[in-house]
Amino acid sequence: MPQRNTFPKLHNATWPGLVGKEAGTDHPPIALDRMLDFTARARVDGRGFDGVDIFLSLPHTSIDATDEELKQLADKVSSRGLVIGSLVAPVWGGTGGGSAMGDASQRRAFLTQVEKACGIGQRLRELGIRKYGIVRIDSASSVSEWAKNPDASQKAIASTFRAAADIAKDHGERLAAEGEICWGGMHSWRRMVELLELVDRRSVLGFQADMAHTLLYTLGYNAPDDRLLPADYDWRDRKVLDAAYTKLTDALRPWTFDFHVAQNDATVFGSGSHDKTGRHCLPKDPNGKLDISHHAGFWLRPGGQPNRTIAHMCWDGCMFPNAVMETQQTWNDILGAMLAVRDTHGWS
Repeated sequence: MPQRNTFPKLHNATWPGLVGKEAGTDHPPIALDRMLDFTARARVDGRGFDGVDIFLSLPHTSIDATDEELKQLADKVSSRGLVIGSLVAPVWGGTGGGSAMGDASQRRAFLTQVEKACGIGQRLRELGIRKYGIVRIDSASSVSEWAKNPDASQKAIASTFRAAADIAKDHGERLAAEGEICWGGMHSWRRMVELLELVDRRSVLGFQADMAHTLLYTLGYNAPDDRLLPADYDWRDRKVLDAAYTKLTDALRPWTFDFHVAQNDATVFGSGSHDKTGRHCLPKDPNGKLDISHHAGFWLRPGGQPNRTIAHMCWDGCMFPNAVMETQQTWNDILGAMLAVRDTHGWS
């Protein structure tokens, strides 16, 4: 039997109950209590999830939550034997934020949401329910707008991120920018590294590596000049994929604070403000292009040694039908995939 490691801790994301869900349709939002119950009940060989990561947006948790509401959140999570890790700041225009490269009012809205999220993170630590984790952000800017003036756009985002880093430091928090190809300035692996270097606040602002989204960096959907796999790539050639994945992870791993285990079928779609974003797959999806446990090792075990900068890892999978998400076996399968990653690449 593989070694039963205990670190990194295993978390489930709660935002799949919100992302792509709409009240009054056949895929309405799934209540936070339901997401917590599915997480707490998941079991594989007697082992379960350690915690959850939270999206600070209604109808789950308001970015303007009162202290009493945060105490209630802490109680409902702890009563299920779970803890809270990373928080997602609602920095997008539709959730009260604004573009990090926008006008003064948009940047002010972005930073206001970061400050509120960091304040909640700090309070949850004081309540004892949160001992690790980051606050997630992205540029909240479209790739097409960014491309009108790449250099100026990149500098503007970096300036806003530096101000956000100051806010996070004041609250004892760290920020991680998620590498997703739909966000301007973060839409290619090379531009993502460039942005992190421009911000130059390595101790406070780093990278969130999602296995599904970062796979798309190798394909260059929104940045053809930065693709790492050949245009005629044959997915059966695993050596070519591993070589590209090595270049990708070597560039971004030194900046990585937060890690998402996920699967991807290498296709993209557009939805709302998301310009050519990736599709998450379930761990047993036959169309998935990643060997989850193998490729997680590129992030978690560089040079054969565990990457102890990753305190916990989270499963991220959005846009699944409610019927799939409200089946307990779905979460058992996800937990099984994460346990395999930890047993292979973690530590005790």
